[in-house]
Amino acid sequence: MIIELIEGATEEQRDEVAKLVKGLGYKPTYVQTQRGEYFVAIGKADFDIRVVGHHPHVRDVYRVSDAYKLVSRKWKAKPTRISLGDGVEVREGGLSLMAGPCSIESEEQVRAIVGHLSQCGVQIMRGGAFKPRTSPYAFRGLGLDGLKMWHQVAKEHNIKIVTEVMEISQIEPMYEYVDMYQVGARNTQNYSLLHELGNVDKPVLIKRGISGTLDELLQSAEYIFANGNEKLLLCERGVRTYESSYRNMLDINAIPTLKEKSHLPVIIDPSHGIGVRQHVKSVALAGVIAGADGVIFETHPEPERAFSDAQQTLNFDESKSLVERARAVFELRKSFDLPAES
Repeated sequence: MIIELIEGATEEQRDEVAKLVKGLGYKPTYVQTQRGEYFVAIGKADFDIRVVGHHPHVRDVYRVSDAYKLVSRKWKAKPTRISLGDGVEVREGGLSLMAGPCSIESEEQVRAIVGHLSQCGVQIMRGGAFKPRTSPYAFRGLGLDGLKMWHQVAKEHNIKIVTEVMEISQIEPMYEYVDMYQVGARNTQNYSLLHELGNVDKPVLIKRGISGTLDELLQSAEYIFANGNEKLLLCERGVRTYESSYRNMLDINAIPTLKEKSHLPVIIDPSHGIGVRQHVKSVALAGVIAGADGVIFETHPEPERAFSDAQQTLNFDESKSLVERARAVFELRKSFDLPAES
């Protein structure tokens, strides 16, 4: 059960509601976010929900049977919209495009990609300043200095930044230079990191775990929401299987399923999903027609010389083609009303 408190509820008023909830045999957990104050109440006793709903300090009350309460679609009538500022927004019924390299390598590389994105009308740049690599000898990013340089170049062109945070200690130093944090597949169940990101007033894009279920992804989002941050996006990037012909098994089914389960925007990552450059475009378009609210993919001036993920990274011609076709397919989706727009 989710209990939404009235705006500006005092501590005494909250205590009154908590006492009522405990008296009904439920355990209330107080949650304060950027957008509201709630009690998430857990219990099994049956009671008339109007007992809570009619309390003078309660704005509304919702029955939510899912293990993940706050990110569930069952209680929130309007889907979550994520604003990055300057009119850049990720929302249901829209198509947000995010593109950039696997790794931030140099100022020359960043300027080339920012220029390319500006020409394509793409307002969000992805990239890695801190890179989690399987091999300890692989390039692991330029770190905070690289992020600062990237931020300065992107700001000149009004391009927003989404980049991965790997450790709690990185959150605060990165804050000034990012518009959206990314939680990578390896950290989707790093609950200490998720908990701390709940204290941050910036959007967080959460990728599905390497072998994670959708409910596990939603529970990861719940960790952040429950600690105060409602600005969340879900990202389908495929799961590892025994198939060796491509990098991951991208789950197109996950897109409509997540949108049915949650009020959060759903983004598709075809680059990590299939990991084969010549097929990235097809998989991206399939995600758009399936209802994705955005696409995040990798592009580089010279993919063959990229420090990482060269095999799945598009050159600028391929990137431009994907952007144009994604927008065309999005218009087709709207004309067919697939899925129904909010």
